[in-house]
Amino acid sequence: MLDNQLDKNSVRRHFERAANSYDAAAILQKEIARRLASRLDYIKLTPQRALDVGSGTGFITTDLLNRYPKSSIISLDLALNMARKSSQCGRWLRRPQVVCADAEHLPIKAESVDLIISSLMLQWSNDLDNVFGGFHAALAPGGLLLFASFGPDTLMEVRESWAKVDDLPHASEFADMHDIGDSLLQAGFIDPVTDMEVITMTYASVRQLMRDIKQIGASNSMANRQKGLMGKQKLSAFEQAYEQFKTTDGLYPASWEIIYGHAWVGEGVKTKDFKGISIHTM
Repeated sequence: MLDNQLDKNSVRRHFERAANSYDAAAILQKEIARRLASRLDYIKLTPQRALDVGSGTGFITTDLLNRYPKSSIISLDLALNMARKSSQCGRWLRRPQVVCADAEHLPIKAESVDLIISSLMLQWSNDLDNVFGGFHAALAPGGLLLFASFGPDTLMEVRESWAKVDDLPHASEFADMHDIGDSLLQAGFIDPVTDMEVITMTYASVRQLMRDIKQIGASNSMANRQKGLMGKQKLSAFEQAYEQFKTTDGLYPASWEIIYGHAWVGEGVKTKDFKGISIHTM
């Protein structure tokens, strides 16, 4: 669990507002989702039911509908407006089941899904042990969890620049690869595998960078963040501090550390209970 907690109501509000602007700005997010889903090409698995957690506007949901034409696909998102976007995926007789819920309290019947895939949702959770425990409980024996999440070096340029201005948190904290692996084992998963890559996006200005972050709903949601409007003097100081990262061709970089992982549920009987998990029949 991270030391500094996220304000989940703030997370939900940011993504509710970003639902209509998300697809136009989420170039990186779509690429990560594509890379994550492509890993299924190398895994022999035909799920009877698959769950997309943190479905957003439905990029991976659409992939699952096409990839597994005979499977039941469920989309789950914290933000209602995002869930509504996912509900439009597919075609008239081939739509996903849609659930608006918090992954930390997963409303999925125990051992009812064979595949859980989650792209860039885990970093919006306060308790990874609880989330992975819920995933493990929902997966049938032999089921697979596949995910991508942001790592701690994400937006390091933003963090370093704000650190020159004040001591307040201006970006969310993200769990590292080792903590994620430990949480998977604690939840009862077997054979967890994680790997990492860094993707760097460049922008014409610092304000364009910050605008894109807002348009995808990834604004600062730390519970101890500064509330209210940011003063012009602070914003100017932040932009000036960011100049240290300006490239020779006049662009401003933003680094994103991406952690990928997968793990399996054993074939034996599962008996471990997890505190805080709410399991309901759909």
